[in-house]
Amino acid sequence: MDELEEWLAREYARAYRTACLVLRNPDDAEDAVQEAFLRVWRFRDAIPSGAGRTAWLYRVVVNACVSRIRSESARTGKDDGADALSGLPDRSPEPAVLAERTQLAGTVAAALADLPEHLRVPLVLRFYAGLSEKEIATAIDRRPGTVKSRLHEARQRLAQDLRLGGWVRTDDDVLEASR
Repeated sequence: MDELEEWLAREYARAYRTACLVLRNPDDAEDAVQEAFLRVWRFRDAIPSGAGRTAWLYRVVVNACVSRIRSESARTGKDDGADALSGLPDRSPEPAVLAERTQLAGTVAAALADLPEHLRVPLVLRFYAGLSEKEIATAIDRRPGTVKSRLHEARQRLAQDLRLGGWVRTDDDVLEASR
């Protein structure tokens, strides 16, 4: 059991950041990750070993996020993407670096928030959670070709977003500077 606890503790920050970007709300993201981790604990005997382990965890996290989106839109009757993505954990504690990246990160976050869920989720899993296309396919229960086409379409839309001023390229390192 200690190994499972350690693994979940190591994955928490990345899972939380992923949920923040999917849900566009830090409070909902925290709830979703906690719910996902409870599900992982409850079904710990089903955790695959080896390379499939991380993809399985993110499938549980994404499912928890999607459940929250559906319940919120059913409750309110709308899907409001206007929430700010403030409070996301950042890997760099240096104030100078954070100050330089704040404006760009906010712009990228706003552009991500405007993407439809079916494009935003694979993009977040690829560039923020660091999953491979195969792992994303497992996490969102889609074929790898579908993941590839959704990533391509999401990158195309971001490249056309005027707020980003042509900063985004359509190849695989599209969001490298925003990490």
